[in-house]
Amino acid sequence: MGAIAGAWQWLTTAAHWAGEKGVWHRLAEHLWLSGLCLALSCLIALPVALWLGHLGKGGALAVNLSNVGRAVPTFAVLVLLTLSPLGTRGDWPTIIALVLFAVPPLLTNAYLGMREADRDVVEAARGMGMSGPQLLLRVEIPLAYPLIMTGLRSATVQVVATATLAALAGGGGLGRIVTAGFGNYDTAQVVAGALLVAVLALTVEGVLVLAERLLDPMRGRRRAARRASYPAKGAGPGATGAAPAPAP
Repeated sequence: MGAIAGAWQWLTTAAHWAGEKGVWHRLAEHLWLSGLCLALSCLIALPVALWLGHLGKGGALAVNLSNVGRAVPTFAVLVLLTLSPLGTRGDWPTIIALVLFAVPPLLTNAYLGMREADRDVVEAARGMGMSGPQLLLRVEIPLAYPLIMTGLRSATVQVVATATLAALAGGGGLGRIVTAGFGNYDTAQVVAGALLVAVLALTVEGVLVLAERLLDPMRGRRRAARRASYPAKGAGPGATGAAPAPAP
């Protein structure tokens, strides 16, 4: 039996979905861990990035420092934290490792979104007498929204995929299905666990893309701008609206 066929058989066996070691329970653990890490990452990265982007000072240093974390493998950080005194603190080694992993894309994209906001619009709003907080909340953040959401999507997919490492530190999640498969020399279970993680990551990505479109504060204006950029229906390449000249 091939690996894919074996994984399908494993996934379609009802017994594998029930109980504390079943797929549903592991999925709930995975979502809880990923959601907690993302929430903590957003609480750390977004206020710093938005405020520095608003001030226009110190952001480059913060972005460079956060990007240093990308050079450090998450697995190495997780191993070091597991061997430290934090290793006896439940899921904290995994949470810290995933938060450090998720902060750089959130901080970088949010800061760049703030700095790349249309300065003419920002200056016009400032000229209308808007205060700093009003300018930040009503002008700069809506303009930076696409890049902020890009960073959020990137961080979310990375965390959901990397949260499988929690199983190596004794945590829960879908990674436990994979590690159990390795322990039992069950290739079908290993492939099934990997497929579950991949499907979950793609599903989360799709949900965030939809949420980005629905929650975009500038959606109406962007749609109107796109419509205005389309040529009038039925207008030819040389149409000018003038009547044709009579033939001689």
